[in-house]
Amino acid sequence: MGKVVKIELRKPLVSDAKRFYEILNHPEFHYFPVRPVSIKVEKEFLRGMKERAKKGFEHHFAIIANGKNIGAAGFSVIERFPNRCAIGYFIDRKYWGKGIATKVVGMLEGHIVEKTDVVRVEIAMAKGNIGSRQVAIKSGYKKEGLMKKY
Repeated sequence: MGKVVKIELRKPLVSDAKRFYEILNHPEFHYFPVRPVSIKVEKEFLRGMKERAKKGFEHHFAIIANGKNIGAAGFSVIERFPNRCAIGYFIDRKYWGKGIATKVVGMLEGHIVEKTDVVRVEIAMAKGNIGSRQVAIKSGYKKEGLMKKY
């Protein structure tokens, strides 16, 4: 990997909206299912995040690498099945292939153990997302199936 990258997770701020918008709307960013239509809309989402987090089902973080915001990650406890949760993340394409997402998944798992009663963690990804598939494999996840029409 060359240079050592210090990874931290912190609560997202409304001021992160522009950075998240830039990452998610880059033309090479294909697989994340969310594309904010404007920075204003992303700010609204981030403002609402605090209220959603109070319910205990959503836990979001900005990914900071060597002091720079490079993406976001989080997990959502499935309300109907509170012993299960789903992990999600997105990282600026300039940081792909450096092991950062795998490290972030491990950090999220630590938060899950500390803050929830979850016993099953899932990662769902687009079929063609080879990078996320590699992250899941490196993190010890097993493929269980293909969710058609998901």
